[in-house]
Amino acid sequence: MQTILGAGGAIGSELAKALHQNFTKDIRLVSRNPKKVNETDTLFPADLSDVSQIDAAVAGSEIVYVTIGFEYNIKVWREKWPTFIRAVIDACAKHNAKLVFFDNIYMYAPSEVPHLTENATMNPSSEKGKVRKQLVDMIWEAVKAQQITALIARAADFYGPGIGTSMLQELIQKNLQKGKAAQWLGGLDFKHSFTYTPDAARATALLGNTPDAYNQTWHLPTDPQGLTGREWTALFAKHLNVKPKVSVIPVFVLRILGWFIPFMGELPEMNYQYTQPYFFDSEKFMQRFPDFRITSYEEGVKQVIR
Repeated sequence: MQTILGAGGAIGSELAKALHQNFTKDIRLVSRNPKKVNETDTLFPADLSDVSQIDAAVAGSEIVYVTIGFEYNIKVWREKWPTFIRAVIDACAKHNAKLVFFDNIYMYAPSEVPHLTENATMNPSSEKGKVRKQLVDMIWEAVKAQQITALIARAADFYGPGIGTSMLQELIQKNLQKGKAAQWLGGLDFKHSFTYTPDAARATALLGNTPDAYNQTWHLPTDPQGLTGREWTALFAKHLNVKPKVSVIPVFVLRILGWFIPFMGELPEMNYQYTQPYFFDSEKFMQRFPDFRITSYEEGVKQVIR
């Protein structure tokens, strides 16, 4: 059995589809209120913020995928993430399950953002990045101690059909659809990579079912083209048949908005990702899996709007 912890999120549902289509029909979906993605899915309701429920959620699994996302709040992250990962590591060790951790790039040093590879220095400047580095360190310490077999599948900022947590879709697509100007952070003329969620899910399923992919970090396949804030706006506007109007949100405005919308108040410390080029390099993955087809930004935006 292959188990997805956090099956109802942006990646979990797509991952369930990819696993079913290509690797196994024996899939367990774990979340508060799991819903079947495939007819053969096994549903396992659990509150994963309660670490006492994790052992039972993992028991009987061959591979465990962590795709859960806790509330985007530093206090929640500090409280929930380390205890959750510790419980997952312990359960995987107990039940001899492989661990696949779906990760982001927050733990990398800001100076690495213009060209991010799997070898980039981990020296985060943000408080959220420090939490992510802690999780990565916990996983690799367990691997080094031969407690578990694991891999880290890392994505850039992402976008995709039906996603409600994509900065790209929240600031550009939704504003343009409302007849408003798109919004952007940092600088409009810096290229910024985004990973397409169906590609990320297909690649994560592939890595999880490739024995020699374990005990490594992988950057998930991402269109190497790179687009600036202006170009992302123009691409969405083209397929929405609207004018490509866009403005930049100053950091001080984010702080003010944070008084009313807590999520917005969490963004200023991540602004370094938008004040310089942001290139996510997935060449290692493509060299290992040369037949994998990456969805172009043009095609991805079409699918998102459709």
